[in-house]
Amino acid sequence: MSPTPGTLTLIGQFDSPFVRRVGIAMTVDSIPFAHLPWSVFGDADRLCLINPLMRVPTLVLEDGCVLVDSHAMLDHIERRAATALHPASGAERHAALRVEGLAVGMAEKSVSLFYDYQLRREVSEIWAARCRSQILGAAQALDAAAQGRPTLHWFAGRLTHADIALAATWRFVHEAHPVLLGDSALPALAAHATALEALPVFQVIAQSVIPPARGSCTSSPSSFPSPTMSPAGVQPRVRPP
Repeated sequence: MSPTPGTLTLIGQFDSPFVRRVGIAMTVDSIPFAHLPWSVFGDADRLCLINPLMRVPTLVLEDGCVLVDSHAMLDHIERRAATALHPASGAERHAALRVEGLAVGMAEKSVSLFYDYQLRREVSEIWAARCRSQILGAAQALDAAAQGRPTLHWFAGRLTHADIALAATWRFVHEAHPVLLGDSALPALAAHATALEALPVFQVIAQSVIPPARGSCTSSPSSFPSPTMSPAGVQPRVRPP
Protein backbone atom coordinates (compact mmCIF):
# COMPACT_ATOMS: atom_id res chain seq x y z
CA MET A 1 0.00 0.00 0.00
CA SER A 2 1.35 3.42 -0.95
CA PRO A 3 0.01 6.94 -1.52
CA THR A 4 -1.96 7.24 -4.74
CA PRO A 5 -0.65 10.03 -7.01
CA GLY A 6 -3.12 12.88 -7.21
CA THR A 7 -4.78 12.04 -3.88
CA LEU A 8 -4.34 14.00 -0.67
CA THR A 9 -3.03 11.36 1.75
CA LEU A 10 -2.54 11.52 5.50
CA ILE A 11 -0.05 8.99 6.88
CA GLY A 12 -0.03 7.95 10.53
CA GLN A 13 -2.25 6.36 13.15
CA PHE A 14 -4.98 8.30 14.91
CA ASP A 15 -3.68 7.36 18.34
CA SER A 16 -1.13 10.13 17.73
CA PRO A 17 -2.60 13.44 18.88
CA PHE A 18 -0.74 15.16 16.04
CA VAL A 19 -2.10 12.87 13.31
CA ARG A 20 -5.54 13.04 14.86
CA ARG A 21 -5.73 16.84 14.94
CA VAL A 22 -4.79 17.02 11.24
CA GLY A 23 -7.41 14.38 10.36
CA ILE A 24 -10.09 16.13 12.39
CA ALA A 25 -9.27 19.51 10.85
CA MET A 26 -9.57 18.15 7.30
CA THR A 27 -12.83 16.40 8.15
CA VAL A 28 -14.32 19.52 9.76
CA ASP A 29 -13.29 21.55 6.70
CA SER A 30 -14.85 18.96 4.33
CA ILE A 31 -11.52 18.19 2.65
CA PRO A 32 -11.55 14.56 1.43
CA PHE A 33 -8.37 12.61 2.05
CA ALA A 34 -6.95 9.11 1.95
CA HIS A 35 -5.59 7.65 5.17
CA LEU A 36 -2.67 5.26 5.52
CA PRO A 37 -2.43 4.18 9.20
CA TRP A 38 1.29 3.49 9.17
CA SER A 39 3.31 3.08 12.36
CA VAL A 40 6.58 4.99 12.74
CA PHE A 41 8.17 1.77 14.00
CA GLY A 42 6.34 -1.09 12.34
CA ASP A 43 6.19 0.68 8.96
CA ALA A 44 9.51 2.52 9.13
CA ASP A 45 10.89 0.89 5.97
CA ARG A 46 8.18 2.33 3.75
CA LEU A 47 7.67 5.54 5.71
CA CYS A 48 11.31 6.56 5.25
CA LEU A 49 10.87 6.38 1.46
CA ILE A 50 8.36 9.23 1.73
CA ASN A 51 9.50 11.13 4.82
CA PRO A 52 13.19 10.80 5.72
CA LEU A 53 12.39 11.95 9.26
CA MET A 54 10.26 8.78 9.64
CA ARG A 55 7.66 10.57 11.72
CA VAL A 56 3.95 11.19 11.57
CA PRO A 57 1.84 12.92 10.61
CA THR A 58 3.06 13.00 7.05
CA LEU A 59 0.80 14.62 4.48
CA VAL A 60 1.26 13.89 0.78
CA LEU A 61 -0.38 16.59 -1.31
CA GLU A 62 -2.07 16.00 -4.65
CA ASP A 63 0.96 17.30 -6.54
CA GLY A 64 3.31 14.91 -4.71
CA CYS A 65 4.76 17.49 -2.31
CA VAL A 66 5.25 15.97 1.15
CA LEU A 67 4.59 18.05 4.28
CA VAL A 68 6.40 16.67 7.33
CA ASP A 69 5.38 19.14 10.06
CA SER A 70 1.86 19.32 11.48
CA HIS A 71 1.95 23.13 11.65
CA ALA A 72 2.64 23.26 7.90
CA MET A 73 -0.19 20.78 7.33
CA LEU A 74 -2.67 22.87 9.31
CA ASP A 75 -1.55 25.98 7.43
CA HIS A 76 -2.19 24.17 4.15
CA ILE A 77 -5.62 23.07 5.38
CA GLU A 78 -6.46 26.59 6.55
CA ARG A 79 -5.59 28.08 3.17
CA ARG A 80 -7.87 25.74 1.23
CA ALA A 81 -10.75 25.61 3.72
CA ALA A 82 -13.95 27.59 3.35
CA THR A 83 -14.01 28.43 7.07
CA ALA A 84 -10.92 29.22 9.11
CA LEU A 85 -10.42 27.23 12.31
CA HIS A 86 -8.66 30.13 14.02
CA PRO A 87 -10.34 33.33 15.23
CA ALA A 88 -9.60 36.05 12.68
CA SER A 89 -7.70 38.57 14.80
CA GLY A 90 -7.25 40.41 18.05
CA ALA A 91 -7.26 39.22 21.64
CA GLU A 92 -9.47 36.21 20.91
CA ARG A 93 -7.01 34.93 18.30
CA HIS A 94 -4.11 35.38 20.71
CA ALA A 95 -5.99 33.53 23.45
CA ALA A 96 -6.82 30.67 21.07
CA LEU A 97 -3.20 30.41 19.95
CA ARG A 98 -2.10 30.30 23.59
CA VAL A 99 -4.50 27.43 24.35
CA GLU A 100 -3.42 25.59 21.20
CA GLY A 101 0.25 26.07 22.09
CA LEU A 102 -0.24 24.76 25.61
CA ALA A 103 -2.14 21.72 24.34
CA VAL A 104 0.43 20.92 21.64
CA GLY A 105 3.29 21.35 24.10
CA MET A 106 1.55 19.01 26.53
CA ALA A 107 1.14 16.48 23.70
CA GLU A 108 4.82 16.71 22.80
CA LYS A 109 5.91 16.01 26.37
CA SER A 110 3.36 13.22 26.76
CA VAL A 111 4.49 11.46 23.58
CA SER A 112 8.16 11.85 24.57
CA LEU A 113 7.52 10.37 28.00
CA PHE A 114 5.45 7.54 26.53
CA TYR A 115 8.24 6.50 24.16
CA ASP A 116 10.81 6.74 26.94
CA TYR A 117 8.84 4.30 29.07
CA GLN A 118 8.15 1.99 26.14
CA LEU A 119 11.57 1.86 24.50
CA ARG A 120 14.21 2.50 27.15
CA ARG A 121 15.39 -0.12 29.60
CA GLU A 122 16.20 2.63 32.08
CA VAL A 123 14.39 5.95 32.07
CA SER A 124 16.06 9.00 33.60
CA GLU A 125 13.87 9.92 36.55
CA ILE A 126 15.12 13.50 36.30
CA TRP A 127 13.86 13.69 32.70
CA ALA A 128 10.62 11.84 33.48
CA ALA A 129 9.88 14.10 36.45
CA ARG A 130 10.46 17.18 34.31
CA CYS A 131 8.09 15.86 31.61
CA ARG A 132 5.42 15.07 34.20
CA SER A 133 5.82 18.54 35.69
CA GLN A 134 5.47 20.18 32.27
CA ILE A 135 2.39 18.10 31.42
CA LEU A 136 0.74 18.92 34.74
CA GLY A 137 1.64 22.59 34.50
CA ALA A 138 0.13 22.89 31.02
CA ALA A 139 -2.99 21.02 32.15
CA GLN A 140 -3.45 23.32 35.12
CA ALA A 141 -3.05 26.39 32.90
CA LEU A 142 -5.64 25.00 30.49
CA ASP A 143 -8.03 24.21 33.34
CA ALA A 144 -7.68 27.79 34.57
CA ALA A 145 -8.39 29.06 31.04
CA ALA A 146 -11.50 26.86 30.94
CA GLN A 147 -13.07 28.49 33.98
CA GLY A 148 -16.25 30.31 33.04
CA ARG A 149 -16.08 29.44 29.34
CA PRO A 150 -18.78 27.60 27.37
CA THR A 151 -18.28 23.86 27.60
CA LEU A 152 -18.30 23.12 23.87
CA HIS A 153 -16.55 25.97 22.01
CA TRP A 154 -14.14 28.38 23.65
CA PHE A 155 -13.54 30.77 20.76
CA ALA A 156 -15.51 32.35 17.91
CA GLY A 157 -18.61 30.34 18.81
CA ARG A 158 -17.38 27.37 16.78
CA LEU A 159 -14.82 24.58 16.74
CA THR A 160 -11.23 25.85 16.43
CA HIS A 161 -7.74 24.38 16.30
CA ALA A 162 -7.48 25.14 20.02
CA ASP A 163 -10.41 22.84 20.79
CA ILE A 164 -9.09 20.10 18.50
CA ALA A 165 -5.57 20.19 19.96
CA LEU A 166 -6.90 20.21 23.51
CA ALA A 167 -9.21 17.23 23.07
CA ALA A 168 -6.68 15.17 21.08
CA THR A 169 -4.03 15.77 23.73
CA TRP A 170 -6.34 15.07 26.67
CA ARG A 171 -7.33 11.69 25.26
CA PHE A 172 -3.74 10.70 24.51
CA VAL A 173 -2.52 11.64 27.98
CA HIS A 174 -5.35 9.71 29.63
CA GLU A 175 -4.65 6.58 27.58
CA ALA A 176 -0.83 6.72 27.56
CA HIS A 177 -0.42 7.92 31.17
CA PRO A 178 -3.69 6.92 32.91
CA VAL A 179 -2.68 7.99 36.42
CA LEU A 180 -0.98 11.26 35.50
CA LEU A 181 -3.99 13.61 35.27
CA GLY A 182 -7.19 13.25 37.25
CA ASP A 183 -10.55 14.59 36.07
CA SER A 184 -11.46 15.72 39.58
CA ALA A 185 -8.34 17.88 39.85
CA LEU A 186 -8.98 19.50 36.46
CA PRO A 187 -12.79 19.64 36.25
CA ALA A 188 -13.25 22.44 33.71
CA LEU A 189 -10.66 21.02 31.33
CA ALA A 190 -12.04 17.50 31.69
CA ALA A 191 -15.59 18.69 31.00
CA HIS A 192 -14.52 20.51 27.85
CA ALA A 193 -12.54 17.57 26.50
CA THR A 194 -15.38 15.15 27.27
CA ALA A 195 -17.91 17.34 25.45
CA LEU A 196 -15.66 17.55 22.40
CA GLU A 197 -15.05 13.79 22.33
CA ALA A 198 -18.82 13.28 22.10
CA LEU A 199 -18.94 15.13 18.75
CA PRO A 200 -19.27 12.84 15.70
CA VAL A 201 -16.00 13.96 14.08
CA PHE A 202 -14.05 13.07 17.23
CA GLN A 203 -15.73 9.67 17.29
CA VAL A 204 -14.81 8.94 13.66
CA ILE A 205 -11.23 10.21 13.77
CA ALA A 206 -10.06 8.22 16.78
CA GLN A 207 -7.96 5.24 17.82
CA SER A 208 -6.87 3.84 21.15
CA VAL A 209 -3.18 4.16 21.94
CA ILE A 210 -1.07 1.27 20.66
CA PRO A 211 2.44 0.74 22.12
CA PRO A 212 5.14 1.02 19.43
CA ALA A 213 6.33 -2.03 17.54
CA ARG A 214 10.05 -1.96 16.85
CA GLY A 215 11.07 -1.61 13.21
CA SER A 216 13.94 -0.23 11.19
CA CYS A 217 14.62 1.75 8.06
CA THR A 218 16.96 -0.17 5.82
CA SER A 219 17.02 2.32 2.94
CA SER A 220 19.89 4.77 2.57
CA PRO A 221 19.11 8.50 2.23
CA SER A 222 20.37 8.53 -1.38
CA SER A 223 17.74 5.95 -2.34
CA PHE A 224 14.74 7.94 -1.14
CA PRO A 225 12.33 8.31 -4.07
CA SER A 226 9.64 10.94 -4.30
CA PRO A 227 6.10 9.82 -3.37
CA THR A 228 5.11 9.78 -7.05
CA MET A 229 7.81 7.16 -7.67
CA SER A 230 6.42 4.77 -5.07
CA PRO A 231 5.41 1.38 -6.48
CA ALA A 232 1.74 0.89 -7.15
CA GLY A 233 -0.11 -0.76 -4.32
CA VAL A 234 -3.48 -1.23 -2.76
CA GLN A 235 -5.59 1.90 -3.07
CA PRO A 236 -5.92 3.68 0.28
CA ARG A 237 -9.44 4.44 1.43
CA VAL A 238 -10.55 8.02 0.79
CA ARG A 239 -12.44 9.62 3.62
CA PRO A 240 -15.45 11.58 2.38
CA PRO A 241 -15.91 15.22 3.36
